[in-house]
Amino acid sequence: MKNNRPPRQESNTDVRAKKHLGQHFLTDENIARKIADTLDYSGYEKTLEIGPGMGVLTKYLLEKDTEVHVIEIDSESVEYLESHYLHLRGRIHEKDFLKHDLGSIFREEQFAVIGNFPYNISTQIVFKVLQMRDQIPEFSGMFQKEVAKRICEKEGSKAYGILSVLVQAFYEAEYLFTVPPTVFNPPPKVDSGVLRLKRKENYSLPCNEKLFFTVVKTSFNQRRKTLRNSLKSLNLPDNLREDTIFGSRPEQLGFQQFIELTQKIEPYAVSNK
Repeated sequence: MKNNRPPRQESNTDVRAKKHLGQHFLTDENIARKIADTLDYSGYEKTLEIGPGMGVLTKYLLEKDTEVHVIEIDSESVEYLESHYLHLRGRIHEKDFLKHDLGSIFREEQFAVIGNFPYNISTQIVFKVLQMRDQIPEFSGMFQKEVAKRICEKEGSKAYGILSVLVQAFYEAEYLFTVPPTVFNPPPKVDSGVLRLKRKENYSLPCNEKLFFTVVKTSFNQRRKTLRNSLKSLNLPDNLREDTIFGSRPEQLGFQQFIELTQKIEPYAVSNK
């Protein structure tokens, strides 16, 4: 289903970057091409780009063997795309990604997600992808560098946190490359980083997944404390809290150990309902 390459955009200044939307338009064609190349485009037929702006990444996605959809909240960018990317007709969705029901676009089909994400909503985008993990086998995009690093970080690091554990429980996370501020208009004040997530072949957890999310989030809400103290709000019995795992701090546990922790807590959490 490979698409013909659309007309190139006429200039990089046609749409005004809006601060309240966190817009920083990528201007480097080589980096745009590299980001488009981060997906495998296998195991699914459709790809959703978030926040395409003026389509610098979109044009390279349209060269791939995938049906490209874009979702954009900025009406000025939507007008630009509609006039410059005729191949996208009917697949430009003027919606808020975080609020829109993607089932109206993809129903129950598998699809990939990609984009140059606004810094101010990038973690929320990842949380929505996690909610839709049954339909999203692959994800890649550009974040603020420290956020991208945090998502891919392993246990034992100060940067390791809630998002690290939750993402790595379901996806293989890989930090790919760093992007300097100079390739954006306007340039951000920090470096950016591109990462890729590939859903694990077996991504169902052997524990209550809702409880797993609760345990991870509650643990890191007081990350300086041991789990014995940070999980007090779950009203666990004293004999369970004497287990050696509760003497650890959350950043010491990998996602597999958080699964084991959830398994230990699960009988008591169920009985407390």
